[in-house]
Amino acid sequence: MANTALLSFSLPQRVLHWLTAGLVFFNFLFPDGMNAWNRSMKQTGAASAEQVARANIHAYAGIAILVLVAARLLLRQVQGVPAAPSEEPQMFKLVAKVSEWILYILLIAMPVTGAAAHYFGYEDAGDLHADILKAVL
Repeated sequence: MANTALLSFSLPQRVLHWLTAGLVFFNFLFPDGMNAWNRSMKQTGAASAEQVARANIHAYAGIAILVLVAARLLLRQVQGVPAAPSEEPQMFKLVAKVSEWILYILLIAMPVTGAAAHYFGYEDAGDLHADILKAVL
């Protein structure tokens, strides 16, 4: 059972947090490689070496996000997390908890749907990834 008497997150938890955040922002800011690869594949059935390399960078960052989130969840289970401030209204605590788990779900669903589209050719997963989950995240 997780220890909820912590005063702050551990150093490894904070490092994983910022690595995850950095990769998420990287993929949000630089999706062009994947977009160019996708357009080229739909139009011509082929992509240039540069397009493949740039798409792979986006995909590898997504896979890294998935691995980091798994590590974060494992560390959370082992080390626990700080408790919400006791003076915090119950409604705020509930909203914080729900939004936190929605974020974890999105951080898992984004790379999974992206991989399903890129590696396995599921176009519906790509649409879900790029059009819906990206907007929600």
